[in-house]
Amino acid sequence: MAWIELENAVNARDLGALPTEDGGRTRPGRLLRADNLQDLSPADVARLVDELGLTTVVDLRSTHELKSEGPAPLTAVAAVEHVHLSVQPESLGMTDAAGEALATNRRRAVERDPTDLLLSFYLGYLEDRPENIVEALRTIAGAPGAALVHCAAGKDRTGVVVAMALTVAGVRRDLVVADYAATGERIGLILDRLRSSPTYADDIDRLPPEEHRPRAVTMERFLARLDADHGGALGWLAEHGFGAEDVARLRAKLLED
Repeated sequence: MAWIELENAVNARDLGALPTEDGGRTRPGRLLRADNLQDLSPADVARLVDELGLTTVVDLRSTHELKSEGPAPLTAVAAVEHVHLSVQPESLGMTDAAGEALATNRRRAVERDPTDLLLSFYLGYLEDRPENIVEALRTIAGAPGAALVHCAAGKDRTGVVVAMALTVAGVRRDLVVADYAATGERIGLILDRLRSSPTYADDIDRLPPEEHRPRAVTMERFLARLDADHGGALGWLAEHGFGAEDVARLRAKLLED
């Protein structure tokens, strides 16, 4: 994995150089992913903007999270556009782990797959905010420079949107899954960051630490559900208005010539 080492974020990476099913590759410096950007240092901002060419941030956090956390260092950079696209119902609480949201998703888990809570969360994003997932992919495709997708931990909401983007680009499924699972290498650091924030501190330990860790099988099951229920990610996207022209634009953005 092409980790981006930052002083005050721990789960950032560049999704370039990933082989596709047809023998191509994703292009570095086009799609980045990260955890919360709230505490970036001046050196971190310079790394992202000046070195990596960041022009667009896709923020998947809820409105509650944005208000609670307040302005982040990158919001002061005029050259960087911020697009807020929550993928959960705004009424459920501040974070994915908030009490009401957790209770609701646990009920849904019984109906979908009681053995995998994270899978239930992910299917919920598709059901609850399909328009924002579609818009996130369109935003990535239209970014003039590098687009960065993030949420709080950079693993669940970010993991779903990034997996959809990489799948549209034709990245090999095993590598889509491997990218998702790579966040597990830094899960301890991620949870420590979240515990240090008043926004997340009370919620983060509602789940045992191992339930936060992304497992490859969860993403495999998620993609398999898309296959079974919609003919794949492209089928789901087509059902929600992301057509052939959108696919072509996103592929042109992410793939090497």
